[in-house]
Amino acid sequence: MGSYLNPGSGRFRGSLRSQIYVDKTGLIARLNAWLFTEQKYVCVSRPRRFGKSMAADMLAAYYDCGEDTSALFDGLAVSQCETYREHLNQYDVIKINMQEFLSATRSMPEMLGMLQKYVRFDLLERFVQIHFRDEQNLVQMMKDIYAKTQRPFIVLIDEWDCLFREYAHDTQAQRQYLDFLRAWLKDKDYVALAYMTGILPIKKYGSHSALNMFTEYSMIDPGDLSPFFGFTEDEVRALCVEYQMNFEEAKAWYDGYGLAVHSRAGRKVFSMYSPKSVVEAMLRHKFGPYWNQTETYEALKVYIQLNFDGLKDAVIAMLAGESVRINTGTFANDMTTFTGKDDVLTLLVHLGYLTYNGEKEEVSIPNKEVSQEYVNAISTMNWPEVTRAVENSRRLLQALWDMDADTVAAGIDRAHEEIAILQYNDENALSCAIHLAFFFAREYYTIVREFPAGKGFADICFIPRKLHADKPAAVIELKWDLSAAGAIAQIHEKRYGDALKEYHGNLLLVGINYDRATKKHSCRIERVDK
Repeated sequence: MGSYLNPGSGRFRGSLRSQIYVDKTGLIARLNAWLFTEQKYVCVSRPRRFGKSMAADMLAAYYDCGEDTSALFDGLAVSQCETYREHLNQYDVIKINMQEFLSATRSMPEMLGMLQKYVRFDLLERFVQIHFRDEQNLVQMMKDIYAKTQRPFIVLIDEWDCLFREYAHDTQAQRQYLDFLRAWLKDKDYVALAYMTGILPIKKYGSHSALNMFTEYSMIDPGDLSPFFGFTEDEVRALCVEYQMNFEEAKAWYDGYGLAVHSRAGRKVFSMYSPKSVVEAMLRHKFGPYWNQTETYEALKVYIQLNFDGLKDAVIAMLAGESVRINTGTFANDMTTFTGKDDVLTLLVHLGYLTYNGEKEEVSIPNKEVSQEYVNAISTMNWPEVTRAVENSRRLLQALWDMDADTVAAGIDRAHEEIAILQYNDENALSCAIHLAFFFAREYYTIVREFPAGKGFADICFIPRKLHADKPAAVIELKWDLSAAGAIAQIHEKRYGDALKEYHGNLLLVGINYDRATKKHSCRIERVDK
């Protein structure tokens, strides 16, 4: 057992001993199918604290020929795979965490020199019987080993992209790094599988495609690896049952990442949850912003305050619950090369601050936890009008509960006047204004737009989550240049209340109208007991 060659199963054993372990060994079955094929080069990018390192530790424990780990895997999902025994403990594994070498050196030549030196040391210690052509050449040593043993290597690289985050502006160092990986891995018979994981997809350098042999699985296009990017909804539901936590609340806090899988059977969307957040919530028996605590809001603030036309408007719209259409194709897969707002928003998808709908080519803020991070960042920026709208939303929600229609109308007036993006031209703009004005309602409600009801659609519906059953539900009908009374009449006419037939409690019917002549809102509220 070496530090980098056949590192053993210690870290994976630690995961198995943890109070909460969610079985992701199905990933191994997928990778087994790609061994020795054109698909043997795999790059998986996903946000921090989404289980990247645990996956690398799991793969090392499974493939490592240095020990028998059947006792670890026999009871896990991969043991039901036809290729389970065929590949278990059959390979020499090289496992590298690039952050370790980057942090210990001061230049790219020094980093790559240290990495090769340390791996060569492990190879020399392990293969003492082999007479090497050149003990200073890592690639040649691995060729010599494969020629003698006919046992190929599994190469696992964790935090592969750390250089692009910490040497963000050093393009020469980045090219040196990519060229090293290409020379080490591309078209090498000694590679059975090369698996890299990080936050960013592989860097694009125009015609310089150093690592074009890799198939990429990312937050933009996760392919059929979607179930292994985070916790699935079924996994979170099971944990909520085990730990007696409210699943509906867990969904509001941590769901929102929709990852699509396309196959012959059709398209299926997985709801992905942040593993870090879910585990912390279960163990602490309290929902909270745990993923955010691993990095300050300053990381988000750096990007959303960039001076690109339309970026601020897009962020405000998403904070109000809207989705924003983007083009992800111009993103250069780094953290500095931005040609417009779409590149910034694409980066935020990879960082986990947005979720991407590939079918609609739209992005949105995924959940309550991440939404709070935007509020934290904006509160320290020169966006006072947005901060005021969010702060005022607490008072506006209380006014709704109090059935104070005049205060509700005045509050929406303020949101409209202060936020430049909300220049009304249709009911969609009115809906955006109301969502931002009622931002704090997410604390208690599942908020649904165009809620299916009776003969048509209610524009907005506030459905109290079970932990907040003391709050009234609300059906809100929006009108444009008509009347609030007419909106209430339409709610009654279309029997919108029937859509909440499973809900028992107070129900507020809310009609809101915007008058273009006076540029004011009017509101009417009625209570219905269900």
